[in-house]
Amino acid sequence: MNRVLCSTGAVVTRKNGLNYGLLPEFAEKLCCDGFELMMSRSWYENFDTVYGDISKMGLLIPTVHCEKGIGELISAGDAEAYRRLELDCRAAKMVGAKLLVLHLWNGLVSDSNFSENLRAYENLREISEGHELLLTVENVVCNVMTPMKRLRELAAEYPDISFTFDTKMAAFHGELEEIYDEDFMKKHVKHLHINDYGGGIKEWSALRTLHLGCGNIDFDGFFAFVRKTGYSGDFTVEATAVNDDGSVDIDKLNSDFLKIKGYIA
Repeated sequence: MNRVLCSTGAVVTRKNGLNYGLLPEFAEKLCCDGFELMMSRSWYENFDTVYGDISKMGLLIPTVHCEKGIGELISAGDAEAYRRLELDCRAAKMVGAKLLVLHLWNGLVSDSNFSENLRAYENLREISEGHELLLTVENVVCNVMTPMKRLRELAAEYPDISFTFDTKMAAFHGELEEIYDEDFMKKHVKHLHINDYGGGIKEWSALRTLHLGCGNIDFDGFFAFVRKTGYSGDFTVEATAVNDDGSVDIDKLNSDFLKIKGYIA
């Protein structure tokens, strides 16, 4: 059964001190079904305390989004990436997650050294599977090729690979309709990030994660396709609702959750 999740990055940011202790309070007010835990590099220093605390909150956290810097390290051929993934896997097990979202490439180096990313995936998957976690690679923005071209290269090399598909990332590259491939969707896409985008193709100044209806993505068409495929995975909303004073616009997030639930009902 599909669940609608809230990224913890939508409610816990530097504007409220990355205070993960606020999550139970938000959980009482949000009409989502659970959370996707966004890993923060700053939490590694107090690893056992942070993830021990979160594990005791009684929250449903089926998904963990790996620390984004891992992708940049992989692209640079830095073995630190594997240490961080190992930590992320440990955190995922502590909070009860089953699925990981990974930026296989990231940052300025992005996909400019893609052979390194392609080669690293096998080791990354082995680490994840060692913790009984499903590793999914996200269609992250590229600065050389495009995300869907990179995902298809990965699928050609690793036919059983799993992906997380992000609507904003796809729209940024003009690739949203590239996912309208029923065989590809059914075989590879195990998780969906539902975010809006308001710019044109590769309009870098507009590369922001927007709430549903605040951009120009055709969600009617997208969800019609998703329903057709019989997709049974989860959906995550990532658009931040944290105001400058650290407060959170709960109504804005609930509007997103209700729209998605309406589409999949």
